[in-house]
Amino acid sequence: MVLWLTRYVMRLNTSKWKLFFGAIVASCFLFLQVYLFSQLLISLLMKILFSIIIIIITFGYKGVGSFFRTWTAFYFISFALGGGILGVHYLLNDGLIYMNHKVMLTAKNMYGDDIHLAFILICFPLIWLFIKRRMDDHVRIKIKYDQLYEIILTINGQSMRTKGYLDSGNHLVDPITRRPVVLCDMSFLKAFFPQEDWIPFMDCLRKNQLDQIPLLFKQKVFIVPFQGVGGKTSYLYCLKPELLTIFYQGKILETNHVLVGIQLDALTENNAYHCLLHPQLIHFSNEGSAS
Repeated sequence: MVLWLTRYVMRLNTSKWKLFFGAIVASCFLFLQVYLFSQLLISLLMKILFSIIIIIITFGYKGVGSFFRTWTAFYFISFALGGGILGVHYLLNDGLIYMNHKVMLTAKNMYGDDIHLAFILICFPLIWLFIKRRMDDHVRIKIKYDQLYEIILTINGQSMRTKGYLDSGNHLVDPITRRPVVLCDMSFLKAFFPQEDWIPFMDCLRKNQLDQIPLLFKQKVFIVPFQGVGGKTSYLYCLKPELLTIFYQGKILETNHVLVGIQLDALTENNAYHCLLHPQLIHFSNEGSAS
């Protein structure tokens, strides 16, 4: 299970037979440590050498860099699993574990402490699943935050800075002007306008009463139709900004050929970003200069 989790975390293409054979070799080393006890077998050098052999047998050798990353991941997962089991054991050692001491089979660790075998069998897969879930969450969060970029949006003569998420699934374009559409939530957009204008404006949008919107928004509002899930046609109210600036991988991209869709609800629960960027903006925006 340690080798399988190493393969999963490192996204390695290894057959189940190699995983099984690597586990057998690793178990043989434990057997030698227990039944042929010697200072050489328990030395740090021998442990490192044997772990290298296990990794090579299971995952092969594809260069120093790839091997070192896999090897360190193997140790990280081993320490996390072992530390998790010992942590839970010593957390509960005065309570639930020793309530059934005479009933459950126990083994002594290297310090002479009793550890229930049933506890290990139950706790190991639970901690294994916990580590796997946490690693999955880490990957998802890393991917998300790798796609966050600083932006400056200028509307109604005001410029505001926030973070935008580059959404590869956003392909919404105004069919008439061919302007790509980015989505910004209401909590961000309302800062561009006086409250006495913004509140009646949002009230008109909710009621679809465009003939009653405040004069300030008359030349700024666009309606963009789109096809939602299931093929149902709907529409999105958009604002026309004066400028959108994106700080992308050391470049400053500027464009006014864009529309800003009004998202009534928050885009994220933690307000990590307030804008969903259109991928077309990255490819077709003009590169500006830092100021």
